[in-house]
Amino acid sequence: MTTKLAAPNIIPGRRSFLKGAAALGGSAAILAAINDGARAAGEPIPVGQAAPLTDFAAADGVEFKNGLTLACEEINALGGILGRPLEPYFEDTKQMGDATNVQAVQRLIDRHAVHAVINGYNIGSGAAIQDVIADSGIVYIHYDTTIGHNNLVKSDPDRYFGSFQGDPAEYWYGPGFLKFLQQLEEAGSYKRANNKMAVILSAGVYAANIANAVKEKAGEFGWEISLFETVNVPISEWGPTLAKIRQDPPAVICITHFLPADLAQFMVQFAPNPTNSLIYMQYGPSLPAFREIAKEASKGVLYATVVGALQDEIGTAFEQRYKAKFGENAGHNSGAQPYDGCYVWATAAALAGGTGEPGNDAQNRKVAERMRALIWRGVTGVTRFVPGEQAAYTFPTQTKDSSLGMPHQFLQIQDPARSGLLIAPAPYDTAQFMLPPWMKA
Repeated sequence: MTTKLAAPNIIPGRRSFLKGAAALGGSAAILAAINDGARAAGEPIPVGQAAPLTDFAAADGVEFKNGLTLACEEINALGGILGRPLEPYFEDTKQMGDATNVQAVQRLIDRHAVHAVINGYNIGSGAAIQDVIADSGIVYIHYDTTIGHNNLVKSDPDRYFGSFQGDPAEYWYGPGFLKFLQQLEEAGSYKRANNKMAVILSAGVYAANIANAVKEKAGEFGWEISLFETVNVPISEWGPTLAKIRQDPPAVICITHFLPADLAQFMVQFAPNPTNSLIYMQYGPSLPAFREIAKEASKGVLYATVVGALQDEIGTAFEQRYKAKFGENAGHNSGAQPYDGCYVWATAAALAGGTGEPGNDAQNRKVAERMRALIWRGVTGVTRFVPGEQAAYTFPTQTKDSSLGMPHQFLQIQDPARSGLLIAPAPYDTAQFMLPPWMKA
């Protein structure tokens, strides 16, 4: 499935849009200044995306497509890249195995000669597409959130010069979560009932890497892993797992599986006979489907993201633009990923004197060099790439300076009718932690 989107001018007035460029984030203002009044009227620059537009992850795939579409339209209103407009193309990765992911990217290169591929996530090894990119000599930005990317780039930085992960690796969810709990305790917001933590995961690399990181670091924060259980997914019957939890109640339940319907069923079945445990879940509660299924049982659940639209001036303005174009129920947090990635690439390309087509690795190496040098503030916070790994730094675990890392955001559902509220880290938090209703004060 190939989709080409012409870049319609949805911006009501170019002059007024340019005046408001600073509100879009640092990149927009920089890009507008570099373009110096140029209009996007030259030969289009093809940019591609390989996303799960059908099958089980289509809800996110559609938002990845929307995010890149909006970024291209806004960048074109700013003059494109040195007067050349962006023209996006899309290929479907369906169930997102490595073979399917590679084929989709190869089609973007062979059929459309894209100068860059800017994805959201694709489930798989997280280290397969990079070889196609290296062979073509173009730039690749993705949000697979996998330590496999970091390790691959470290193994041969010259070959993988053009591959960037726009967010931190999933590994950082583990130590980041433990640090978050420590901060809750230090602030007096939470007191653990005991030192036990139950960790529940699914078999995929993403969930397993996070769970293993929690297990590896738990002792440093005074936690004992009392249950470490892998469940087969999709899962709708949580009775056996809940029986183990109720038999030996932990102070914290950490679930690194991420499908929203599965996690919602856990809460529905937990609620009638709860344990005195904080509940943290990976990713799924960020999607409306979780709250729609779990309803009141979702209240109090904690979740996190290492890449999501912030609830500040820049993030809120983005959410308004995004929902005005794609509908009130559009998932702007997913769309924010390729949106920010496109701006990072476009800004670096403008600073480097333009983009390069497949085979023009000399020019694309200049673009990549500019990307490595950027400290860029966008919708999801600050993007700054770790040298030799080309993945974003995370704040506050990997860097303690909020101006030098992408915030590891912790959110809590406090009203089932609304998305989660951002409770950490400072200075980005907009709400206070609430003790879940099933827990004893």
